[in-house]
Amino acid sequence: MDLEAYAQTIIEFVRTHQAWAAPVVFALCFAESLAFISLLIPAWAALVGIGTLIGASGLNFWPIWIAGAVGAALGDWVSYWIGYMLEHRVYNMWPLSRHPHLIPKGEEFIKKWGALAIFIGRFSGPLRASVPIVAGIFAMPSWRFQLANWSSAFLWAAVLLTLGDVTATAIKWLFG
Repeated sequence: MDLEAYAQTIIEFVRTHQAWAAPVVFALCFAESLAFISLLIPAWAALVGIGTLIGASGLNFWPIWIAGAVGAALGDWVSYWIGYMLEHRVYNMWPLSRHPHLIPKGEEFIKKWGALAIFIGRFSGPLRASVPIVAGIFAMPSWRFQLANWSSAFLWAAVLLTLGDVTATAIKWLFG
């Protein structure tokens, strides 16, 4: 299934079953932020699409936003924990075993940017799930990681959902 069909299926489910909007967004954001899994589940398109439903169908933004932010932060937290607990054994896990250059690049990125790397990584698809695991491997202080993790998760979820809502409002205003 291509990205567009995948996203449309999820959006239609939420449109039909609005009570499931927050749990679906939580799961999408968790998977999108979880190391390795995020490569298989590109959820950003579905999140923007669900954002279009917020204004158009009267979904409440706040619980959906909070669910998305918490899901994203927990996904990064688990990724950090995996890196912290497994340390250099992560090098032998897929997909890092096929791309061993990613960890030294991630380490360089984190050394250059510090906690801001977590914030920057949240907004970049390829970095979103790899930066937290690298931060764990190299034992970035947990409080520093979590501060950047949670703050960026709330901003990231708001941006994606609002982007969809603003787009739907603009289309309605232009063509409605």
